[in-house]
Amino acid sequence: MKFLGWKREDGRVATRNYVAVIPSVFCANKTADRIAAQVEGAVCLRHPVGCTQVGFDFELSARTLIAMGRHPNLAAVLVLGLGCERFKPLELYEGIKESGKPVEMLVIQDEGGTGPTIEKGVRILRNMAQMALGKSRVECDVEDLMVALKCGGTDATSGLSANPTLGVMSDILTGLGGSAILSELNELIGTEDMLAQRAIDGGVAKKIKEAVAEIEEVLRSGCDFRYPGRNELISPGNFQGGVSSIVEKALGGVHKSGSSPIVDVLDYAVPPRRDQRGLFMMKYESQDGEVVTGMVGCGAQVVAFTTGRGNPTGFPFVPVIKVTGNEASFKKMEADMDYNAGAIIAGTKTIKEMGHDFFDLLLKVASGHPVKAELMGADELFVIGRRQGRQSGPTSSPSGAQTPSDRYSV
Repeated sequence: MKFLGWKREDGRVATRNYVAVIPSVFCANKTADRIAAQVEGAVCLRHPVGCTQVGFDFELSARTLIAMGRHPNLAAVLVLGLGCERFKPLELYEGIKESGKPVEMLVIQDEGGTGPTIEKGVRILRNMAQMALGKSRVECDVEDLMVALKCGGTDATSGLSANPTLGVMSDILTGLGGSAILSELNELIGTEDMLAQRAIDGGVAKKIKEAVAEIEEVLRSGCDFRYPGRNELISPGNFQGGVSSIVEKALGGVHKSGSSPIVDVLDYAVPPRRDQRGLFMMKYESQDGEVVTGMVGCGAQVVAFTTGRGNPTGFPFVPVIKVTGNEASFKKMEADMDYNAGAIIAGTKTIKEMGHDFFDLLLKVASGHPVKAELMGADELFVIGRRQGRQSGPTSSPSGAQTPSDRYSV
């Protein structure tokens, strides 16, 4: 199986071909916006972090921004700093540079302010875009494709049709040597034993159970019963759509993963080893933007997003395929939806048939077919994760601190 993409310097494969401006701190957001707006094929990754952070919060932001810059869907990156931020633009620049892609850096305070920085930044980014747009797609192996599995705006049809459709697609993809990634662990509470039974070994099974238990503790510690009505895990839209409990939601949500063996449990925005392929889990909860950003940081070049109620959101440089099993939602929001799996509930197609059909759509999208979110210019799903009392990934003492190369190597 093949699709048409771009092969990058580090051996990874892209489904899209953008150049990006990545601010190292929120203070540089507007300047970055104004640079990207003047260059065709450019995106700006606005964010609210980069300063006044300490500890794991700081690490999570640094890890995520570097993972974004290293992502194969970005052909080249301009790092934009202010000059006095805690997350040094040089660290961002060096972390991205290790991927082998073209990267340059500007610091607003060193360039003499906003105006000179914009003028110079536009010149740099236009040169990058000209090089990127001059490259054509080539045949790429499906084994180099990773798909993020996501649901949002769940209703009763999601677990009956849309999620099982993704499950069949995921099994086909991993069976061909590709990869898929499942997260939203708060919406899988109660299914950890089922998932652990699919682990490739006892060590991965233990990681699955620990990851779900950890997210359950995060949720428990976040509840504040001084505010009745503010502690529900099920959203009003879920209830209105016919999902009665977290158990029902979990048993529907787990179908996105199909039946393939689970290879590993990944930390937020940390890619698997280069020799690992298959079905992965990522430790995080279900806030749409945060979890999608983390899975993109793990290497996903396409997002498959099921939504019974309907959802218009997209990601700046990764296509997000919107799937619904609700015929009424598809008709109501056809301008935002890409795939209707309602034929399963109607009884006119089987889950297996829809899964194979969706896999064909996946290859088309990976080869350049635009999704509705791209046509609408939607980019809301880029949101850097937050700590919520959780520490994930390796830790080091000050004397044994990891280098950017140690932390971000793939």
